[in-house]
Amino acid sequence: MDKICIEELKIFAHHGVFEEENIKGQNFYVNAVLYVDTEKAGVSDDLDKSVDYSCVCALIEKVMTQNTYKLIETAAQKIAEAVLLNFELVKSIDIEVRKPEAPIDMEFGSVSVKLHRGWHDVLVAVGSNLGDSRTLIENGIHLLEESVYNKDIKRSELIVTKPYGYTEQPDFLNGAVRFRTMLSPHGLLDLLHDIEKSADRKREIHWGPRTLDLDIIFYDHEIIDEDDLTIPHSDMQNRSFVLIPAAELMPTYRHPLLGITVKEMLERLEGK
Repeated sequence: MDKICIEELKIFAHHGVFEEENIKGQNFYVNAVLYVDTEKAGVSDDLDKSVDYSCVCALIEKVMTQNTYKLIETAAQKIAEAVLLNFELVKSIDIEVRKPEAPIDMEFGSVSVKLHRGWHDVLVAVGSNLGDSRTLIENGIHLLEESVYNKDIKRSELIVTKPYGYTEQPDFLNGAVRFRTMLSPHGLLDLLHDIEKSADRKREIHWGPRTLDLDIIFYDHEIIDEDDLTIPHSDMQNRSFVLIPAAELMPTYRHPLLGITVKEMLERLEGK
């Protein structure tokens, strides 16, 4: 991916843990690397096909000067969010906020925070078999859409399926949503858990009934195997209620471990 680089953008602003920093202010320096496909702009010499870095600089200044944050971590996060939300062509961004006048009683050059943020392609399975399942799912998807961290949400059709694993429970209503998020895998997991809690989700029986279930199936092509998070979902290839909605939204996506597409996984399962 091509890069547009902004170096040592000097901004006088009021950020810091100490009240004196918020009152007096100090100089900050921002470095930004925008990951953008610049080929069309380079071939056509047309600014509309690229990102106007002067507008990016103005936006960074606005974020830094119209807000007061205790932490430069927060300043860097808010800059990254603002650029990603306002410039469609920016796929990801590196941000560094430097604070050369930090209140440190020692000789030093500068302190800074560096971070990388970007848009990620994700698939989340949705399900419910308690209460008004259709409304609960709709409300859950609405909360995903409301989050500033998500965009381009596409929904599958909802299907009625038999319970899996623990069978002594009502039929499920299942589906999936595909969208782009700037949240990390664990950040997205936290958001999904918050949405489940808003639907009064209880975790009492493994594979048991639930008002709302939101599971990360894919996150780009990442492979994560941790105690609290496994991506891709470890048992998705055996679950038609996951594969049918997934095949509707992303049939050609190739499973990063199994090496076959979602459509092929569904065909294999249905052929058993």
